[in-house]
Amino acid sequence: MADNGPVMSPSGAAAPTARELVVLGSTGSIGTQALDVVRRAPGRFRVAGLAAGGERVGLLAEQALEFRPEVVAVAKASAAQELQLAFYAEAKRRGYASGDYAIPKIVAGPEAVAEVAAWPCDVVLNGVTGALGLASTLAALDAGRTLALANKESLIIGGPLVKERARPGQIVPVDSEHSALAQCLRGGGADEVRRLVLTASGGPFRGRPRAELADVTPEQAMKHPTWDMGPVITINSATLVNKGLEVIEAHLLFDVPMDRIDVVVHPQSMIHSMVEFTDGSTLAQASPPDMRLPIALGIDWPDRVPGAAAAVDWTRAHTWEFFPLDDEAFPAVALARRAGELGGTVPAVYNAANEECVEAFRAGRLPFLGIVDTITRVMEEHGSGASGELTLDDVLAADGWARARTREATGLG
Repeated sequence: MADNGPVMSPSGAAAPTARELVVLGSTGSIGTQALDVVRRAPGRFRVAGLAAGGERVGLLAEQALEFRPEVVAVAKASAAQELQLAFYAEAKRRGYASGDYAIPKIVAGPEAVAEVAAWPCDVVLNGVTGALGLASTLAALDAGRTLALANKESLIIGGPLVKERARPGQIVPVDSEHSALAQCLRGGGADEVRRLVLTASGGPFRGRPRAELADVTPEQAMKHPTWDMGPVITINSATLVNKGLEVIEAHLLFDVPMDRIDVVVHPQSMIHSMVEFTDGSTLAQASPPDMRLPIALGIDWPDRVPGAAAAVDWTRAHTWEFFPLDDEAFPAVALARRAGELGGTVPAVYNAANEECVEAFRAGRLPFLGIVDTITRVMEEHGSGASGELTLDDVLAADGWARARTREATGLG
């Protein structure tokens, strides 16, 4: 990125140069909240690029006109013309005369999002959903960008591939739990850490035995008690597959063995995770459930963005509860541990099978309990995965096989 020197404030003192940001998945839950952080911190960030799948071109056009990026990408090639028309329509709606605005470069197609991930900037926020985010994660790392990672799946399925490409400190977690762990880990050295403790809200079915989950509907699974998220991650939170993915992610991010990463159910979602140290001390990060806080920290790491989100109101009474995880009703976390321990391509199979199962559940082809049951069967068929050094071809092949096998098992093969 070009260095144009410091910007001078009216007083004559040097003001910090705005951090240049690319937002991938800009029309999704993470992306829209990230742009709200930018909006609420004028002068702190400059949006250099936006990328989205192409399903919400009207919103993408609105974002482009507001934040004036240099480039906008849509993964759906057929959406390019639709985006351009939406851009003109939005400009007209805002009353811009011809020439009052600049049309950003528009790139479209399967490689477009990864292309923008390597765009000149300081930070790339990867808010793409699912395994599709892997190419963008690798592109951002290879280009030397700081990667604010909300797309946990790319780290989980890429594993050693992602880690070997990342320089120390290049990946900054955006998940609320891993952001909390990163903050708590500032309180001690690596040799002082005894264990990591991830908190889970328990989802909408916390406390129910397995027998009461047989007839759960997609509408019920979408009613998360504390977080407002996209459909895939919301259902993943209902099955606790999301927490299983987060256990693997914590292992990869912080190099802590799987058997030293615990999960505890915390319904209030105020403590986002904890680190227990060797002397018996535990540090916890607390804040109301608002993703703008970990997003802001992720895109401005190691600095904090003032006013990114509301703080806990310590002037009133609070009751915070913690419960052990019910592995019988929610076996997804134990299954993820198994996938993480086996390593290789097994985490990719776990993730791919889950993504296909979630779609089958939403379409009414698979019962709620069938999600984790099907993942288990597909993992068992896959076995221990690739031996030797993991390659990108290995990951992609395992991902494709798991998707095909899961679609077959759920009636679409």
